[in-house]
Amino acid sequence: MIDVFLVEDQDIIRRGLKTLITTKPDLQLVGEAVHGKDAIAQLTNLQETNCLPDVVLMDIRMPEMDGVEATHHLCQQLPEIKILILTTFDDTHYVQEALKFGAKGYLLKDTPSEELAKAIRSVHQGYTQFGPGILEKALSMVPDPTVEEPEEMPPGLEELSPREREILKLLTDGGSNKEIAEALCITEGTARNHVSNILGRLNVRDRTQAAVIGNTYAAWLNLSEERP
Repeated sequence: MIDVFLVEDQDIIRRGLKTLITTKPDLQLVGEAVHGKDAIAQLTNLQETNCLPDVVLMDIRMPEMDGVEATHHLCQQLPEIKILILTTFDDTHYVQEALKFGAKGYLLKDTPSEELAKAIRSVHQGYTQFGPGILEKALSMVPDPTVEEPEEMPPGLEELSPREREILKLLTDGGSNKEIAEALCITEGTARNHVSNILGRLNVRDRTQAAVIGNTYAAWLNLSEERP
């Protein structure tokens, strides 16, 4: 059973999401909040009783405290919780800001119910989920990399091996472990190990944050690949 906590200020949407959750035999609604501050207070209380949910469905636009700020607080205070953000396509300018805070996925509010349920299960298993076009739009908002090397590199980026730099480029293009393995003629397990090493070296939580770094420093990665 996957315990789900819902954070949504619009009553009609919250009722619809509650119905979705309660009709799935492997999902269980364990609480709901109407804004970020409410969510933080309730989840802090649940932590004290060792009853934290597995997944939090978090709206972006809310009064009192929006979903981005609430995600920031929760990922710092309760890092074991997996947060799946619900957004609209017009709200995706928030996504780039929220990427660094540790949310595990971003879905459009009009995602079909079966797809949303699958996303909850996937996030619970540790995967990252994005609705159609959200990741592409967020990455397109990253400043264009210049041909010249940046003066300050993110910690760990220059320490990546040539193979890890290749994999970071493929990861930035949205490649799964299987697709990376096929592109480089290595096993999927080897690709998975390389991705884990990359996340550790860059000190990021997940592939999405690594992809943002890879996109920002794409020109440097291309130059370093061309050098002997």
